[in-house]
Amino acid sequence: MDTSSHHRSGTVARSRRRTLPAYGVVLTLAVCAGPVGGTAFGATAPGGAAGPTGPRTAAATTLTVAKNGTGQYTTVQAAVNAVPANNPSRVIISIAPGTYRELVKIPSNKPHVTLQGSGASRKDTVIVYNNSAGTPKPDGSGTYGTSGSATVAAEADDFQARNLSITNDFDESTATSGAQAVALRTAADRVFLDGVIVTGDQDTLLLDSAAKSALGRVYVTNSYVIGNVDFIFGRATAVIDKSVITLRKRWDGSSAGYVLAPSTAADRKGFLVINSTVNGDVSNASHYLGRNWHAGGDAALDPQATVRDTNLSAAVKTTPWTDMGGFSWKDDRFAEYRNTGPGAGPASANRPQLTDAQAADQEIGDWLAGWTPGAS
Repeated sequence: MDTSSHHRSGTVARSRRRTLPAYGVVLTLAVCAGPVGGTAFGATAPGGAAGPTGPRTAAATTLTVAKNGTGQYTTVQAAVNAVPANNPSRVIISIAPGTYRELVKIPSNKPHVTLQGSGASRKDTVIVYNNSAGTPKPDGSGTYGTSGSATVAAEADDFQARNLSITNDFDESTATSGAQAVALRTAADRVFLDGVIVTGDQDTLLLDSAAKSALGRVYVTNSYVIGNVDFIFGRATAVIDKSVITLRKRWDGSSAGYVLAPSTAADRKGFLVINSTVNGDVSNASHYLGRNWHAGGDAALDPQATVRDTNLSAAVKTTPWTDMGGFSWKDDRFAEYRNTGPGAGPASANRPQLTDAQAADQEIGDWLAGWTPGAS
């Protein structure tokens, strides 16, 4: 993570103890017809009526990607490019098993896009690249910077990723500076990550919003996030539910790092880790749960992270929060509730715990504020 500005504002409505639907559903898709490399957007659905701007599109369209040429496209980005601007309904980009070494960007004018691996496992389909913050751009205009280093960048609302892996495999041992290397960057609202593996080292998963004034809600479930330093970070309002946060050693074999680095506005929700596990093959008491990122040195920010109902391995420090950039974490919003495992601990001045009443206002529904993630 660098010190570039990140942030947001607005009041979040509360909806306590919202029961979310079961996820991992099998999607029934309207498969797009036409020759390989073609598209079938704008086709009228059976019984559909023409709208003011043209025929009503099917509820969902599928584009297929396969490296061996058996799909409509051989790269993921080519399929994204085929999605029309301002598409009104869900487009599933079904990606055959394989390793796709490419950069993928879903621009802000292409909402409702799903990247979905078609293999039996989320390990079967891998999108990977190795840019870092310090990697020079090919046009000679400088380096990528942290946010520009992302293997996959999702800037459109209602983005989803399912049953695949997204990786940044930059080799930190080669870096003299700018070792931050993002695997997935989201800068949108209503982002749903279900059954994915996101892997990197420093700054793996950047959860952001389109602008400081824009709401960026993210729901991550049934997934793995892997890294070592500030590897879940940004200004988004994000829930990590029923997932595994895996700590990994640094390139030199040492064990040290930070899981969360929220950069939350004072009137937003930050990061909520719930019903999950924090573990990894690292030394005991070597990793902080997080630190407070005042992006750009902005004292008006009020970073927030709550870790609750989560199993913490012995890798978590007994004082799990720490300062960043000269700002005291105790002046911001960091807390735990009902965590278990050898890395959990009792309430203290250095380990604040929510009361039951406070915890009732820090549940999934409070974070998602009226949005119920689903397949559509």
